[in-house]
Amino acid sequence: MAHSGRNIFSLPTYLLPLGIGSGIIDKKEGINDISSPEVIMKKITILALRGAAASSITGPMDAFLFAGVLWNIACGQKPSPCFEITVASPDGKAVKCANRLYIEPHCAIHDVKNADLIMISAIAGDVERAIGRNKEAIDWLVRQYRSGVHIASICTGAFILAETGLLKGKTATTHWGYVDLFRRRYPLVHLRPDALITDEGDLYCSGGSNAYNDLSFYLIEKLSGRDIAVQCSKAMVQDFGRATQAPYAAFRFPKGHAEQDILAVQRWIEENYTEGITIAMLADRCAMGQRTFERRFKQSTGESPIAYLQKVRINAAKALLERPHSTFEEVTYHVGYEDISSFRKIFQRHTGLRPKEYQRLFQQRNQIQRAG
Repeated sequence: MAHSGRNIFSLPTYLLPLGIGSGIIDKKEGINDISSPEVIMKKITILALRGAAASSITGPMDAFLFAGVLWNIACGQKPSPCFEITVASPDGKAVKCANRLYIEPHCAIHDVKNADLIMISAIAGDVERAIGRNKEAIDWLVRQYRSGVHIASICTGAFILAETGLLKGKTATTHWGYVDLFRRRYPLVHLRPDALITDEGDLYCSGGSNAYNDLSFYLIEKLSGRDIAVQCSKAMVQDFGRATQAPYAAFRFPKGHAEQDILAVQRWIEENYTEGITIAMLADRCAMGQRTFERRFKQSTGESPIAYLQKVRINAAKALLERPHSTFEEVTYHVGYEDISSFRKIFQRHTGLRPKEYQRLFQQRNQIQRAG
């Protein structure tokens, strides 16, 4: 199909040189021949949203397509694909992704038959606008779910899943940068912003955009077993089994409220976090009693003053630990703590990692650059 003046990514084509197109559904030719016909392959549909992050469509497709295939090829074994993959757009037309790449789907959502699992791609940019541009997918998702299909959302795709109402009273996660908006729009959903993956048995969510790999491997394990999932992650050279996105999240300090006294205290904390700060000191800056100050601070920011101060210090500590040659002891004193053991526990509680683990994760790039 020719599309003048735009970039088209036709999904089946790029896999043909590897000889592993057998797990892809072609909208013109039907399901390609499968090397092991006795194997019942699960049917995965990837919902390609208008304005999606392209990698949240092609990435999961690769993972499911490579399951039982790439490892086998690398080890000189016969490929044994586990999944049939369909990419569907709301109307069957090519979708323009956030990076201006057009992705050609196999079919429209209403042509999807007998899916076992639907994966909702991530929305990039203006989430609320994207919801309006993909509204026809919402009722379709509800019908699919009621017919027994499992549904998973990638990153901000959780907004589309939440729009269906299926997440009410259930646990979900999304990209850490969209937590406040998600909570405002869907107060009845139990949001866990620290979680990389949530599992409600037939509804799944993943955190930040590249967590599509983690979600894909998790679902491959559920559908085809742990061995296949581990082999797939090894063949794709991707980490498997991450549980939290907390190390990657930056704390967001809300300043959209109109409480000028509280705003002034917030700014003062962020500029003077290295000092020995007490509640009494902060309350005095506002000329308030301590209880009144704590109540108004919590109402304005969603955090207690102590929790706010802790997060400011942790943000600073993370930045320092990302630099080469830093030690946690030095960082502890620099951000205003004297008890190293106490701050180590606070740091681990907020990031999900011990300080040494955090350093290894984020200093690796510096080490690679120096080695080059």
